[in-house]
Amino acid sequence: MDELGTILGVWAHPDDEAYLSAGLMARAVRNGSRVVCVTATRGEGGSMDEDRWPSATMGGVRTAELEQCLAILGVDEHTWLDLPDIDMDTGLPDEGYARVREIVTDVQPDTIITFGPDGMTDHAAHRDVSRWATQALREAGKPGSSVHYATVTPEWAEEFVPIWEPFNVFRPGTPVVTPRDELSIDYRLPADINDLKVKAILEHKSQVGAIFEAVGEDVWWREMSTESFRLGEEKR
Repeated sequence: MDELGTILGVWAHPDDEAYLSAGLMARAVRNGSRVVCVTATRGEGGSMDEDRWPSATMGGVRTAELEQCLAILGVDEHTWLDLPDIDMDTGLPDEGYARVREIVTDVQPDTIITFGPDGMTDHAAHRDVSRWATQALREAGKPGSSVHYATVTPEWAEEFVPIWEPFNVFRPGTPVVTPRDELSIDYRLPADINDLKVKAILEHKSQVGAIFEAVGEDVWWREMSTESFRLGEEKR
């Protein structure tokens, strides 16, 4: 995977980056590659426990969580778009696209990683950042660069989607499943990288703490141990 070059992740909320690409980012940083992460919102609409994490302070809580997560992974280039986070069915303001395009123009990444058009969970904001990243590649990407969409393998879906069902993460029809031999990025995290990923994602306490406690350390470690992407588009 060293051919991924400079990596730009374009995500909607704090914790998206960790679930789907923490291993890739940590590996790239260790190998001396540039990693840039973009987060569209501060996740203020995502309280899972109003008593412990009231919506009024959620944005600040999740900001700190993401900053701690990225520090563990060694990612020191991060941009907030500061767009509003409302709920799963409300999209992001169109003004966000210009910001993403500016970042692609400036960074000139070799590899863009983001959600697919399905949004992985059918979250409207996920679909928006996918569209923006893809359009920015077309309009401002350098020749030979590409965008890759987060997905899961049939094996992962069979084992872990039922575990996630009580938490209402995946809506009907999601996540999109891609056979392993059709993946453009198939990263099976070595133990040391996966340990780092688990440590980083657990910094998102307001989002993952209850889930981690419910599924247990062993299941959590195993479900975090692969990162899968399918090719979206290449810039010719």
